[in-house]
Order: sequence, then structure tokens, then C-alpha cells
Amino acid sequence: MSSFLTTPLPEPSGAAKTVWIRTGQAHNQLTRAEFSLRYRASFTDPAFGAEELSIARLEEIAWQAYDEGRKAPFTQKAGEGYADPGYDLSSEWIATRQRLAEAQLHWSEPSTPSKVLLICGSARNDGTCPGEMSKSFRLLQITKETLEKAGIVPDVLDLSLLTSEYGRHIHPCKGCASTAMPLCHWPCSCYPNHALNQTNDWMAEIYERWTAAHAVIIVTPVYWYQSPSPLKLMMDRLVCADGGNPDPTSTSGKKAAKAKELEMAGWAYPQHLAGRAYGLIVHGDVSGVDEARRALSDWLDWMGLFDAGALARLGRYIGYYEAYASSHDALDKDSAIQEEARNVARAVAKAVIELRAGRLQAAQAHLSRPRPK
Repeated sequence: MSSFLTTPLPEPSGAAKTVWIRTGQAHNQLTRAEFSLRYRASFTDPAFGAEELSIARLEEIAWQAYDEGRKAPFTQKAGEGYADPGYDLSSEWIATRQRLAEAQLHWSEPSTPSKVLLICGSARNDGTCPGEMSKSFRLLQITKETLEKAGIVPDVLDLSLLTSEYGRHIHPCKGCASTAMPLCHWPCSCYPNHALNQTNDWMAEIYERWTAAHAVIIVTPVYWYQSPSPLKLMMDRLVCADGGNPDPTSTSGKKAAKAKELEMAGWAYPQHLAGRAYGLIVHGDVSGVDEARRALSDWLDWMGLFDAGALARLGRYIGYYEAYASSHDALDKDSAIQEEARNVARAVAKAVIELRAGRLQAAQAHLSRPRPK
């Protein structure tokens, strides 16, 4: 049965309002025996048998970290510039935040090279079970070559590495923003969580690469009418880029009541990645292309990015209703989509040039959003 806590929080007008913090969904902590079963699942290979005593010692350390909730074993005082300078912030989060600040500084300097982040959204590559590269990666290579010819520096982010590299993770979004936007920190402070073994989170690096880019091109297939799971994981974790709180000390870490109070008093919903251009290449073989392309466009628009024109938003079918086994052959024959992929890159390259010259901003209407959420 759920329990309910209530915290009186002021509305922007100053009138009192009761806001409920509802709890009771989370399961109880694992027992020691349950924890042991899960921990030892990583050591099933008989080759680990010779190190049984070592594994047992490590398990006990891991259990203590879990039992005590040692999410961030290394912390330091937040220092100047934070609401609570004496708050113990995760040293790992501070390091990530510093890299983002440096990337944003370089992004704004006119002398730095223009950079476009190329994202392969497919889960397939030839280094794991499918045994074959994705068509998305091939189309991405076409855009990469086109950008290079235009003097743009491409940065390839291949999300399929989640399926083929050891220890590579994008952990799921925990939905902090739905409790209160200030509880969602920029960059995300939910990970790493060492107590829960939620480590090796790729997003710390991905945030930096988005920040450093002057534009983004996403090349992705359609999986069941939707974006593939690696792409969707990244998208969800970018919620902190749209309205996220750059100061975790203002909420004393993850204190829901404090975050609700901040939002109810009026929250600016800062758009940390606004002002970048984007392009899209969405392909499928049966259905869902238009819906997926539109959803991606809406998401990027919402975050304050802007498309590089009609030619930069491509949705096409490859080998429509043909066999999966011959889909790469269909792409070989489809010279039109290959040229359209080049046009996406050309349009984005042009937008980046105009953007950095200040001409694109001048053409954009500077309007405030009456509904910033």
C-alpha cells in the first residue's frame, strides 16, 4: 500500500499550495542472498573458479557499498558558484560538468573548427550477433565524406557499440524531471551509482560531444515504428539538456521536496543545447518512416535546435517489402537515396557556415516561449 507525504510549497503568486510526494512503489532492498546471486552472475565462467576466495572478498565489499548506499564514493566540496558551496558533490560529476563547460566555450569561439556530430542510431553491426554492418552506418559514411569535403569536422557516434563492446552502457533515464524539473541535473547526476553497479555510463562522454557540436545529423532505421533502443536511451537521457538544473546543490542532491519548491517558485527551463543545427536520415523497409522522422524532428525542435531546411529531413524506404537478406543490395542500387544523404550533409554544412557567421541567428525570430516546459 502506498504511503503519502505532503510538503506545503508556495505557488509563484505566493499563495500556499500542498504538493504531494507519493512513495511506495520501489521494492525493498535485496537480501544478502539475493545480492550474492546477482553479483556472482558475472562470474559464471568456470575459469573464475580458481579465484573463488578473491570473488568472495570483492562480493563483501560490493555488498557493503550497496547496503550503505555509497552512490558516489569520491566527493568534494562544491565551492564557489554553487547555491551550497559546502555541499559534497560527486567528483565524477564535477569532472563531467567541467568538460561540458570547456566544450561550450570552444563551441562559441569563432576560431575553432566547425564540428558536426554524426549519430548512427542502429543497434546492428558486424562485431556482434547480426554479423553485418547496418545500412544506417553506410549512409552515415556518405554524410561523413560529404562533410569532410565541405571543410567540416565530423564526429562519429556509433550507438551500436552498446551491443558489441564490453562494459558499454547507456543507463535508462530515471524520470527525475517528472518529479520536478530542478531534480533533473545538467549533466545527469543519476549515474554513475556505484552502490547499484550502475557504472560505465557512456552519457558523460556523449553530453560533451553534443555540447561541442555545431550541428547534429542522426541516421537511423525504424524498429517497430519507433527509434531503435540505443537511440531512444540516448534521447531520454538528454532530457536534462532541456530545462535541467546545472546546480545539484540547490536540491541537496536528490531531495524531491526542495526540487518541487524551486519549480513551483518559477523555473526558467534552460535549453543547454539550443542554437545548434540538425539533419535527419530515417529509413525503413515496410512502414513507420514518416512517423519516426517527425518524432525526431519534434524532439530536436523542442530542445531548441533547428533543422537545416527541407532537404535535411530525409525519410525513405530501402528495399520496400523485399527480403531482409538483400537489403544491402537494395541500398547499392538506390543511387537516389545515396545522393539525398549527401544533400542532408550539404544542407547541414551550409547551415553551420551561416550559423557561425551570425547570419542564421539574425534570421531567427527571438521569441519567448509562453509554455517553456
